[in-house]
Amino acid sequence: MKQTSSQALLIIDMINDFQFNYGPILAKQAEDISHNISSLKNRAKSKGCPIIYINDHYQLWQADFQKIAKKCRNQYSEHIIHRLYPEDDDFFLIKPKHSAFYGTALNTLLYSLNIKDLIITGIAGNICVLFTANDAYMREYNLTIPADCIASNTVEDNTFALKMMENTLKAAISKSPDIKIN
Repeated sequence: MKQTSSQALLIIDMINDFQFNYGPILAKQAEDISHNISSLKNRAKSKGCPIIYINDHYQLWQADFQKIAKKCRNQYSEHIIHRLYPEDDDFFLIKPKHSAFYGTALNTLLYSLNIKDLIITGIAGNICVLFTANDAYMREYNLTIPADCIASNTVEDNTFALKMMENTLKAAISKSPDIKIN
């Protein structure tokens, strides 16, 4: 579908191996939010909104979602990866650190697509999502964070991240079905 929207949907680190401290806990939460992200992605795509995956590289250093997904598949990630597997017309970028803007072509891509508004989803809410939202705010993007589409290691960490994004970064926080996509 042709892009007709000034919004973009970012999906951060959902292709993940969950092989780290709290990984199994975060995997369960990622499984839960993956349903909401998938529904939001389908709605966004139907409105001509570009879908942009930004993911850790897992030492492959190639923006090849097939290789990264293959490396990440395990008992924790299989269903999440299957549900949110990037489609051919989705964008896929790798990142070297927490923010989706740091060391990536994201800002250039957003500029070339005439994007002004970002809907940010993914994991971990209190790290990569928060750092991405912070960098987007500093670049003067309008932010929407669907609270049911981000997860952190703990509920407290997630609540803190949402509060920071709303109060400090002026993000609109809502449930994914309530987000207006234009």
